[in-house]
Amino acid sequence: MAGLLWDDVKCFFDPDLVGSLPDVRVPDASVEDWQTVLDLVAEKGWKCQYSEGETVLPVPRAEAVLSRPADAECSDLRVWPTADVLAIFRFLAADEVDFDVDLRELQGQERLDVFCDFLREIGRRLGKPVLMDPEGDDGHPVIGFDVEADRVVLLAEPQVR
Repeated sequence: MAGLLWDDVKCFFDPDLVGSLPDVRVPDASVEDWQTVLDLVAEKGWKCQYSEGETVLPVPRAEAVLSRPADAECSDLRVWPTADVLAIFRFLAADEVDFDVDLRELQGQERLDVFCDFLREIGRRLGKPVLMDPEGDDGHPVIGFDVEADRVVLLAEPQVR
Protein backbone atom coordinates (compact mmCIF):
# COMPACT_ATOMS: atom_id res chain seq x y z
CA MET A 1 0.00 0.00 0.00
CA ALA A 2 1.43 3.35 -1.03
CA GLY A 3 2.11 5.89 1.68
CA LEU A 4 1.70 9.63 1.56
CA LEU A 5 3.58 11.43 -1.18
CA TRP A 6 5.72 14.39 -0.20
CA ASP A 7 4.39 16.61 -2.98
CA ASP A 8 0.81 16.02 -1.76
CA VAL A 9 1.47 16.87 1.91
CA LYS A 10 4.50 19.17 2.02
CA CYS A 11 2.30 22.17 2.91
CA PHE A 12 1.49 20.41 6.22
CA PHE A 13 5.23 20.13 6.92
CA ASP A 14 6.01 23.79 6.23
CA PRO A 15 7.05 25.35 9.57
CA ASP A 16 5.98 28.80 8.32
CA LEU A 17 2.42 27.58 7.65
CA VAL A 18 1.71 25.15 10.50
CA GLY A 19 4.39 25.97 13.06
CA SER A 20 7.61 24.04 13.53
CA LEU A 21 6.35 21.85 16.40
CA PRO A 22 2.98 20.30 15.52
CA ASP A 23 1.11 18.37 18.17
CA VAL A 24 0.88 14.63 17.60
CA ARG A 25 -1.57 12.77 19.80
CA VAL A 26 -3.46 9.58 20.51
CA PRO A 27 -6.81 10.67 21.99
CA ASP A 28 -8.87 8.56 24.39
CA ALA A 29 -5.75 6.94 25.79
CA SER A 30 -5.04 5.32 29.14
CA VAL A 31 -2.10 4.60 31.42
CA GLU A 32 -2.00 1.16 29.78
CA ASP A 33 -1.69 2.81 26.34
CA TRP A 34 1.21 4.90 27.59
CA GLN A 35 2.89 1.74 28.89
CA THR A 36 2.29 0.05 25.54
CA VAL A 37 4.12 2.93 23.83
CA LEU A 38 7.02 2.64 26.28
CA ASP A 39 7.16 -1.12 25.64
CA LEU A 40 7.08 -0.52 21.87
CA VAL A 41 10.03 1.88 22.08
CA ALA A 42 12.04 -0.73 23.98
CA GLU A 43 10.96 -3.58 21.70
CA LYS A 44 11.87 -1.68 18.52
CA GLY A 45 15.24 -0.70 19.97
CA TRP A 46 14.66 2.95 19.19
CA LYS A 47 17.21 5.15 20.88
CA CYS A 48 15.54 7.00 23.75
CA GLN A 49 16.27 9.20 26.74
CA TYR A 50 13.94 9.84 29.68
CA SER A 51 14.45 12.90 31.85
CA GLU A 52 12.83 14.80 34.67
CA GLY A 53 13.93 18.40 34.38
CA GLU A 54 17.66 18.22 33.58
CA THR A 55 18.13 14.80 35.21
CA VAL A 56 18.42 11.81 32.87
CA LEU A 57 16.96 8.65 34.42
CA PRO A 58 16.08 5.10 33.37
CA VAL A 59 12.70 4.87 31.62
CA PRO A 60 10.11 4.27 34.37
CA ARG A 61 6.74 2.55 34.13
CA ALA A 62 4.02 4.79 32.71
CA GLU A 63 2.02 4.60 35.92
CA ALA A 64 4.94 6.05 37.90
CA VAL A 65 5.43 8.98 35.50
CA LEU A 66 1.74 9.80 35.21
CA SER A 67 1.18 9.71 38.98
CA ARG A 68 3.90 12.28 39.74
CA PRO A 69 2.70 15.43 41.54
CA ALA A 70 1.47 18.28 39.32
CA ASP A 71 4.27 20.53 40.57
CA ALA A 72 7.03 17.98 39.85
CA GLU A 73 9.69 18.82 37.29
CA CYS A 74 8.59 18.31 33.71
CA SER A 75 9.26 14.80 32.44
CA ASP A 76 9.76 13.79 28.84
CA LEU A 77 10.91 10.89 26.75
CA ARG A 78 12.98 11.64 23.67
CA VAL A 79 12.71 8.92 21.03
CA TRP A 80 14.73 8.67 17.84
CA PRO A 81 13.05 6.25 15.38
CA THR A 82 16.08 7.05 13.18
CA ALA A 83 19.22 8.99 13.98
CA ASP A 84 17.92 12.21 12.47
CA VAL A 85 14.22 12.16 13.47
CA LEU A 86 13.24 12.98 17.07
CA ALA A 87 9.87 12.65 18.82
CA ILE A 88 9.49 14.13 22.31
CA PHE A 89 6.76 12.51 24.41
CA ARG A 90 5.26 14.70 27.14
CA PHE A 91 3.57 12.98 30.06
CA LEU A 92 0.91 15.65 30.57
CA ALA A 93 -2.18 13.46 30.97
CA ALA A 94 -3.04 9.77 31.12
CA ASP A 95 -5.94 10.16 28.68
CA GLU A 96 -3.84 11.39 25.74
CA VAL A 97 -0.50 10.11 24.49
CA ASP A 98 1.11 13.23 23.09
CA PHE A 99 4.41 14.10 21.51
CA ASP A 100 6.11 16.78 19.46
CA VAL A 101 8.15 16.48 16.31
CA ASP A 102 10.20 19.18 14.64
CA LEU A 103 9.03 19.73 11.07
CA ARG A 104 12.47 20.99 10.12
CA GLU A 105 13.61 17.36 10.58
CA LEU A 106 10.77 15.99 8.44
CA GLN A 107 11.53 17.44 5.02
CA GLY A 108 11.34 15.26 1.89
CA GLN A 109 9.90 11.86 1.03
CA GLU A 110 12.44 9.80 2.98
CA ARG A 111 11.81 11.61 6.27
CA LEU A 112 8.05 11.61 5.63
CA ASP A 113 8.21 7.83 5.24
CA VAL A 114 10.09 7.50 8.56
CA PHE A 115 7.47 9.67 10.28
CA CYS A 116 4.55 7.75 8.77
CA ASP A 117 6.14 4.43 9.76
CA PHE A 118 6.50 5.74 13.33
CA LEU A 119 2.83 6.82 13.48
CA ARG A 120 1.76 3.49 11.97
CA GLU A 121 3.77 1.48 14.53
CA ILE A 122 2.16 3.36 17.42
CA GLY A 123 -1.34 3.28 15.92
CA ARG A 124 -1.22 -0.43 15.09
CA ARG A 125 0.08 -1.35 18.53
CA LEU A 126 -2.61 0.71 20.29
CA GLY A 127 -5.37 0.04 17.76
CA LYS A 128 -6.11 3.77 17.87
CA PRO A 129 -5.72 6.79 15.59
CA VAL A 130 -2.56 8.88 15.84
CA LEU A 131 -3.28 12.47 14.78
CA MET A 132 -1.07 15.43 13.86
CA ASP A 133 -2.51 18.91 14.46
CA PRO A 134 -0.81 22.14 13.37
CA GLU A 135 1.01 23.82 16.26
CA GLY A 136 -1.54 25.47 18.56
CA ASP A 137 -4.53 24.23 16.53
CA ASP A 138 -5.61 21.22 18.60
CA GLY A 139 -8.56 19.26 17.32
CA HIS A 140 -7.91 19.98 13.63
CA PRO A 141 -5.70 17.10 12.45
CA VAL A 142 -4.13 17.32 9.01
CA ILE A 143 -2.70 13.80 8.78
CA GLY A 144 -3.02 10.71 10.92
CA PHE A 145 -2.96 6.96 11.22
CA ASP A 146 -6.37 5.55 10.30
CA VAL A 147 -6.98 2.26 12.14
CA GLU A 148 -9.46 0.84 9.61
CA ALA A 149 -7.34 1.77 6.58
CA ASP A 150 -4.21 0.59 8.46
CA ARG A 151 -2.19 3.48 7.07
CA VAL A 152 -1.40 7.15 7.50
CA VAL A 153 -3.88 9.28 5.57
CA LEU A 154 -4.53 12.90 4.72
CA LEU A 155 -7.22 14.36 7.00
CA ALA A 156 -7.39 17.91 5.60
CA GLU A 157 -7.25 19.57 2.21
CA PRO A 158 -3.74 20.74 1.31
CA GLN A 159 -3.28 24.51 1.42
CA VAL A 160 -2.33 26.17 -1.83
CA ARG A 161 0.28 28.86 -1.50
